[in-house]
Amino acid sequence: MMQGRAAAADLSLRQRAMPHRTRAFSIAPDLTICLRLLEEIAVAACPFFPVPADRPIALYGAGNLGRMAREFLDAVGVKIAAVIDAKADRLVQDPFWSGIKVMRPEVAPAGMRNRLRLAVCVVTSAYVPIERALLEHGFSDVVPFYDLAESFRSGHPLSNGWFAEPLSGSDRRNTREVLKRWDDDVSRAHHLQFLAWRRLREEWSFAAAPIPGCARFFIPEVINLLTDEECFVDAGAHHGTVVKTFLDHVQGRFARIIAVEPDPANCALLQTNLHRWAPPNRVKLYDCALSDSETEALFHAGLGYASQLSPTGRLRVATSALDQLGLAPTFLKLHLEGAELAALKGARETLLAHRPIVAATVYHNSDGIWKTPLWLMTTLADYRFLFRLHSWCATGAVVYAIPNERTRR
Repeated sequence: MMQGRAAAADLSLRQRAMPHRTRAFSIAPDLTICLRLLEEIAVAACPFFPVPADRPIALYGAGNLGRMAREFLDAVGVKIAAVIDAKADRLVQDPFWSGIKVMRPEVAPAGMRNRLRLAVCVVTSAYVPIERALLEHGFSDVVPFYDLAESFRSGHPLSNGWFAEPLSGSDRRNTREVLKRWDDDVSRAHHLQFLAWRRLREEWSFAAAPIPGCARFFIPEVINLLTDEECFVDAGAHHGTVVKTFLDHVQGRFARIIAVEPDPANCALLQTNLHRWAPPNRVKLYDCALSDSETEALFHAGLGYASQLSPTGRLRVATSALDQLGLAPTFLKLHLEGAELAALKGARETLLAHRPIVAATVYHNSDGIWKTPLWLMTTLADYRFLFRLHSWCATGAVVYAIPNERTRR
């Protein structure tokens, strides 16, 4: 029996440490090719799964995600053994990393490379080339950070590492319908890229549909339509970074800004920033959480931009449907850590009455496979719909709904 358990543990380790596959396409696929590729994705077996912290953990990458990963692991009681970064020299004086070993990959001792589980904290670049380089440096166990975070979902709601189940017949029918309704082949390519990672942990790329270099929520198809009369509603406003990007694009000329942020610490800093950036008489801040009804719900606060409605939370916050706030948005941005579909359902009458541009994240749960885009597509007539990935590992996925009359004007 002990030998069987040891063999199973060894198999588990080898599966976790196995390299990820990549698949490159020279063109953005048309609908026929998309539907064929969808069938491949739908039922294939995935050899990967959430990764536990059953070995010493080190982080690769000390940027924004690396810092968030360190805070996450502190919160779940995992002390990191080291930080590996190609620019480790710049981190030595950073107090955030004080007390932690910091080193470049090539100088890490051989024993450490074999002993550690190295969690890659980079989504601004393709994952597979990073993994290959680290394996070549002798690291034996390299995993995406979000796959590690997924093992702690019972106590922490960070949800960017979910694995999609095999698609049922209904899932496939609805996903095919969504693929048919995208406005361009780039959207179909990005949707497939999203699905391939979530279902199979395969990294697909399309030469004709690269990850856009623009800021999330502000693709050219949106920027080119912005006027001086926008009423911008930013739900999940965090500290106001997206508001600031909006103000830069409209050069400070706008009608109204509405920010929604239920996390108390985020909201306090957001309020300070809004007062610095915009005239107070044209800015309104709500501290509720958007949903499909007016009630109260548990909220997991203190997680920065990952704070969210969750059963793991201890704070009770008021929820509101956007329809109940009496707003007239021309541009609605939703980044709600998985609550986007509920918020859209609670905004149905507002959307139909005011026909705003909508930009909603769809990468925090399986609603992004087809439920959120199909709800938009069947609710909003005479709109064009786009899907864009703004980062790798199937993160940064945003659905854009653009009313055709804005384009015609």
